[in-house]
Amino acid sequence: MDVTIRPFREDDAAAVSALTLAAIRVTGPRGYTPEQIDAWAARHPAPERFIARAAKGDLICLAVSAADEPLAYYLLEANGHLDMLYCHPDHTGHGLARLLLAEAELAARALEIPRLFTEASELARPVFERAGYRLVARRDFAIPFEGREVPIHNYAMEKRLA
Repeated sequence: MDVTIRPFREDDAAAVSALTLAAIRVTGPRGYTPEQIDAWAARHPAPERFIARAAKGDLICLAVSAADEPLAYYLLEANGHLDMLYCHPDHTGHGLARLLLAEAELAARALEIPRLFTEASELARPVFERAGYRLVARRDFAIPFEGREVPIHNYAMEKRLA
């Protein structure tokens, strides 16, 4: 597959938002219950939020196809927080997450960020571990959804660069 890594553009916002929702809805059930997926999906960022995040200085980089279709992306905050790493379900298992994590590390080093950290889903945890992130702790919490609290979990992980 011919893949290019490039920065986010405002006209990517709708596609990136749809990619995120597809990843949650299609891939998420491998590690989470239907109720957890519904609560998680309800929190996923609308296209405008990606534009706002990029405008405030968050780095969003995309893996795109030869036709410039977004296949996967990451969102890195200035403090080293890797807030998002999502791959469209049609393109998982092809090394895109590994490629993007390597790109995020290069960007962090260029910005002299000493540590990358994230909250990885059940499904993303092995990808981060293979990229050299270490498990800090399992995080059990609840997402408010339709008048109730839906219990869910993820994993605090980090990778020291300096």
